[in-house]
Amino acid sequence: MRILGVDPGLTRCGLGVVEAAGGRKVRLVAVDVVRTPAEQSPHLRLLTVAEALDAWLAEHRPDVVAVERVFAQANVRSITGTSQVAGVAMLAAARAHLPLALHTPSEVKAAVTGNGRAEKVQVQEMVMRILGLAARPKPADAADALALAICHAWRGGGVGSAVRASYGGADTLPRAVGTGLTPAQRAWAEAERAARRAGAVAPKG
Repeated sequence: MRILGVDPGLTRCGLGVVEAAGGRKVRLVAVDVVRTPAEQSPHLRLLTVAEALDAWLAEHRPDVVAVERVFAQANVRSITGTSQVAGVAMLAAARAHLPLALHTPSEVKAAVTGNGRAEKVQVQEMVMRILGLAARPKPADAADALALAICHAWRGGGVGSAVRASYGGADTLPRAVGTGLTPAQRAWAEAERAARRAGAVAPKG
């Protein structure tokens, strides 16, 4: 399964594609950051991101698109741009007839580091190790996009349930206790349960 992870942002939008095989094996296909100038009109900045997404979908032909679920922040201007780019990514997936998955920041951090409150440098370090890279992916937006894709790969590809859960669906929550779970899997499950209960998680950043 090939997954395109999108870390939405108007100034920097991270894009990362990984290919998942059995046994939690993932390999890097491509990673980049789409940048738009702050002085440009918002609609033109969104167009730049949209065109880049369309180009990536055509070139890398993913099976699913995973986007970070956006939550409210104190910085209204920042959250507005982030939400707009997330919407552009969702629309790109729909136009390409691809399934969409939404993952919370805490869920992604827990999946790759075992800690839903991990710092960005910890995410970068673990993404580097998981994918066998020579250096940490930079900037952080690139690492976050890859982490999103890895998170979805390790969830087992439950695209429909991921989207329904993000909108308050009644899907069964992942188990957080019991035998056969790694510390990272337990942390991810606990983070998702906490996010569903609260309806929000810590702000992106």
